[in-house]
Amino acid sequence: MANGNVVLQSLSPELGWPSYQQSQVERWSAQQQSVQQDYVAEEVPVALFYNGEPHVVMLITPTDIEEFALGFSITEGIIGEPSELLSTHVYNRSNGIEVRLQIPESRFSCLAGKGRNLTGRTGCGLCGASTLQQAVRHTEPVKGELKLTESELSEALTEIRHLQKLNQLTGAVHAAAWILPGQGIQYVREDVGRHNALDKLIGLLLRLGKNPASGFVIVTSRASYELVQKAASVGITLLAAMSAATGLAIRLADESGVTLIGFARDHQHVVYTHSRRLTHTTYPTLIT
Repeated sequence: MANGNVVLQSLSPELGWPSYQQSQVERWSAQQQSVQQDYVAEEVPVALFYNGEPHVVMLITPTDIEEFALGFSITEGIIGEPSELLSTHVYNRSNGIEVRLQIPESRFSCLAGKGRNLTGRTGCGLCGASTLQQAVRHTEPVKGELKLTESELSEALTEIRHLQKLNQLTGAVHAAAWILPGQGIQYVREDVGRHNALDKLIGLLLRLGKNPASGFVIVTSRASYELVQKAASVGITLLAAMSAATGLAIRLADESGVTLIGFARDHQHVVYTHSRRLTHTTYPTLIT
C-alpha cells in the first residue's frame, strides 16, 4: 500500500492556467437526456527555450511546469544531469506558458540545429523530430537489478486508481507513479500526455535527489517507445503499463535491459522482456 506521504500533483492553477475547467454538457444514458456541469481537462502550449533559443512547444497539463522542464531536458538528452540546468524561469503569456532554461554552452552547442520544427502534440512524444536520429535514440543498458513480487505490483495497480485526482474529475489524463518495493507508491504525476506525465515524474525524482533506479514505474497508458526510452535514460529498470506495448518499445526494452510489462491490471499482466525482476507465485495446472 502507498505510504501516507505520497506526493500528488496539485490541481491548483499555475500562472493563471487551470488544469481543468467546468463545462455544461448534454449527457445521454439509456435514452435519457440531462444537462449537467462536467469537468474537462485542460492542455496548454508550453514553449521551451534553451539559452534564449526556441526548441519545442509541447501541449501539456499546466501543472508542475519546472519538473516537466527538468525531466524533458534529461530524458531528451539535452543535459546529462540536473546540475547542468543552470536556471529555469517560467513566464505566463497570453497564449500559453514560456519556459526559459539556461544550460552550459557545451550542451547548447550540441543542441544547435536540433530544435523540433513542429508542436509536440498531446499524444505524441516524438512530434516535430526532424531526423531519424532524433526520433529513435538508443540508451545505455540499465544496470540495476531491482526485485519485486507480483503482489507488490498488484497492490500498486490498485492504489494508483485512488491517487489519480485529476483523472477522477475529468477521465482524460494519464498518470505515472514511482513505487519503492516494500514501501508502495511514493510519487504520482498526471498529464494529458503519457510522456509528459513521465517527464514530470522523472523531473520530480531528480529535483528531490532520488535515485530513479531504486524504484519502478507504472503508467496508465500503453507502453510506447518513448516511455521506455525515457525510463531507461535515468536507469529505471522496470516499467509497467496498463495497456499494450508496441513492437518498437519491446525491442528497445530488450536492448536496454528494461523489464517491460503490459496489460497490468487486476492480477493480470504480460511480461515482454527481462522477466527476472518480477517474482511470481505459481500454482500447478489442474487437469480435468
